[in-house]
Amino acid sequence: MTSTPPRAHDPRVRRLTTTLYGYAFLEDFVLLYPVYALLFSDTGLTVWQISSLFALWSVTGVLLEVPSGVWADAVSRRLLLWLGPLLSAAGFALWVLLPSYGAFAAGFVLWGVGGALVSGALEALVYDELDRLDAAGRYARIMGRARAAGLVAVMAAMGLAGPVLGRGGHTAVGAASILACLLTAATALRFPEHRHPAAARQGWTATLRAGLAEARADRSVRGALLLVPAVGAVWGALDEYTPLLVRDTGVADRTVPYLLLLIWAGATAGSLLAGEGERLGTTGLAALLAGAGLALAVGSLAGTPAGLILVALAFGGLQAATVLADARLQRRIGDTGRATLTSLAGLGTELATVAVFAGYALIASQSPHSTAFAVFAVSYPVTAAVLVAGARAVTRTGAGKQAEGARAVKDPA
Repeated sequence: MTSTPPRAHDPRVRRLTTTLYGYAFLEDFVLLYPVYALLFSDTGLTVWQISSLFALWSVTGVLLEVPSGVWADAVSRRLLLWLGPLLSAAGFALWVLLPSYGAFAAGFVLWGVGGALVSGALEALVYDELDRLDAAGRYARIMGRARAAGLVAVMAAMGLAGPVLGRGGHTAVGAASILACLLTAATALRFPEHRHPAAARQGWTATLRAGLAEARADRSVRGALLLVPAVGAVWGALDEYTPLLVRDTGVADRTVPYLLLLIWAGATAGSLLAGEGERLGTTGLAALLAGAGLALAVGSLAGTPAGLILVALAFGGLQAATVLADARLQRRIGDTGRATLTSLAGLGTELATVAVFAGYALIASQSPHSTAFAVFAVSYPVTAAVLVAGARAVTRTGAGKQAEGARAVKDPA
């Protein structure tokens, strides 16, 4: 008697996952990441000009997050995954060839557009293809590994940027970044895509309305949609301040990068273990969030290098929870509006992240960075409590409907 080989060995699944891991690595393997602020400064830009560039980048992403998701539902998602890196490459080319404030601004717009095109489209394509192969249950594990590949790429770029900059200056760093983008676009062409774009059946606005209608009609979709920014925004914003938290432990500046690698290693491990978290269920996910929030608060307030081990564990737990929240959303939404609602969740994350930046500045201007971290860590036990309460409310509602149906059958009059 023969048996069906496990889905993990299906060559179609293997092609999808290897393409995804390669795409995720190359997309974040941009040597300009750790040094582009130096390029701006060396060109003569002021701090205010540099800050305005960052603001322009963020605004571009916020404005295009949802429209790009709708477009991904209306046309080929693989097309957007190919086009996005090419726009980023064009932006980096402007930085290197025409270093000036105008070129930097145009480059950030192109980079923001490219990132928006990929956001939502990637998750939707991967989930739909896995679902077609009866492997949707592996989505969290696969996306967790993809996120880990991206984190490894960032760390590799951080390690290589210095030597490349020393040998060839900003031109060499920019050329390497452009090459990475071109390789990312080439990798996108290997993605399988078997869905038929919605554009042939309905217009762009109809696709948006259909996605929003699904969120309004289904309480579980709304809850999953809100959970994504609730989980990802706070720790994603705090990550930008980890160098300041590490330095406040009293270590020398030259030691800061090594301790940051510890925190990044924790996040990477969380990505790799996200697939195991699929077994947790709602209560387990809530416990993970509460535990990670507690570890983040205690580790931050410790004010010692040893306390950063707890911060690394917290970031690992929160990275895993971020992947699980995305998987939870993908399971609840329909195929036609998948990219639209995924991008809507991304928009919520962007807006919540901006709010955390503002709140952090307010708290950290009056208190140590450890206090600001601990204050925001409280949001995770609160999110866990809301998640459990929501699950209980759904259970009660379902039980009530079943009881009402039983009474109706018993007494149809």
